[in-house]
Amino acid sequence: MKNSPSLDEQLEMHRKMVVVRRLEERLGELHKAGKTRGPIHRCDGQEAVGIGATAVLGTSDFITSTHRGHAHYIGKGVDIRGVTAEILGRVTGTCGGRAGHMLIGDWDKGMIGGNAIVGGSIPAATGMALSIQVRGTADVAMCFFGDGAAQTGICHESMNMAGLWKLPVIFILEHNQFGLTVHHTVQSPVADLSIRAAGYAMPAEIVDGNDTVAMYHAVATAVERARRGEGPTLIEAKTYRMQGFSTSDMGGYQSEADLAEWNRRDPIQVSRRALADSVGTDRLDQIEAVAVAEVDAAVEEALLAPPPTFELFTRSSPYATALEAV
Repeated sequence: MKNSPSLDEQLEMHRKMVVVRRLEERLGELHKAGKTRGPIHRCDGQEAVGIGATAVLGTSDFITSTHRGHAHYIGKGVDIRGVTAEILGRVTGTCGGRAGHMLIGDWDKGMIGGNAIVGGSIPAATGMALSIQVRGTADVAMCFFGDGAAQTGICHESMNMAGLWKLPVIFILEHNQFGLTVHHTVQSPVADLSIRAAGYAMPAEIVDGNDTVAMYHAVATAVERARRGEGPTLIEAKTYRMQGFSTSDMGGYQSEADLAEWNRRDPIQVSRRALADSVGTDRLDQIEAVAVAEVDAAVEEALLAPPPTFELFTRSSPYATALEAV
C-alpha cells in the first residue's frame, strides 16, 4: 500500500495550492470590479485539504464538492482555463459558462460538482458509492463538506447507510470552524465532530488540514480500505476559514489572534518550509511563478471570450442529455 507522496507528488501539490491561491486572489479583484457572476466563496488557507485529499485519487474516482470548491476542482485535474472561464460566465468555461463557481462539473475528470444546498453533495457521493458497489468496480467516491453541513440530517442518514452497506465512500469533513457567520461552538456540543463516526461503525481520523502530506497519508489509508471493500471512513480536517463566508460577507467575527495564528500555519508556507531543504528555494520560487502566470493567463483568456447564449425550448445545457454511467 502506498500512503506517502513522492517528492514529485509533493511539488505538484504545492504547485496546485499556489494555483488555487492565485485564482482566489484574482477572483476577489474581479468580483470588486463586477466581473464575476454572484458572490465568490473563497478557500484561502484551506487549500491543503482539497489538494492533499484529491492527490490520492485516480481519474475514474468521483468527488462532490461544496460552496468553496476551487481546490477540489484543481486537485481533481479540471483545467484551470475552463474553471476560470466558467466562474467568469464565459462560453469557454468547463460547463459552457452556465454553472458559475460552485457548480462546476467535469465528467471526464470524475468531478461531479458542488451543490447550492448545504450538505446536498453528501448523499450524492453516497449514492455514487452505492453505484460503484453494485457495478463492482474498484473506484471510490469522496465528498467534501463543512462543519455546518455536518449538522444536517441528510449527513447522518448518508453516513448510516454507508456504514450499514460498507460503501466505498470517504467523507472529508473540512472543519473550518464557521458555518456561515456562526462559530462551531454554537452549532455543536462536541469539538471533534469525527467522534460521530463511531455511531455508524466506521473509522475516523483527525488530520491537520493545513498540511497536504498529512492529508495525503490519511486519505490514502481510507481509499485503500474502501477499495478492499471494507467500507467508508470519516476524515476530519482541522483548518480555518481566513475570509468571510463569501465576497458578500464583510466578516469581522474572526478574532485577530485566531487569524494571526492560522496565518502562521498557512498551508502554502507549511508546504514550502517542508520542501525547501529537498529542492531549494530557487526551484520553489520558479514553480510558484509559473503557477501565478498560468492563472493570470487563464483570467486574461477568459475575459476575451463571449458569454453563452440561451434559447427558449431548445436544449442549451451541456448536460441536457442524461449521463448513462452513474
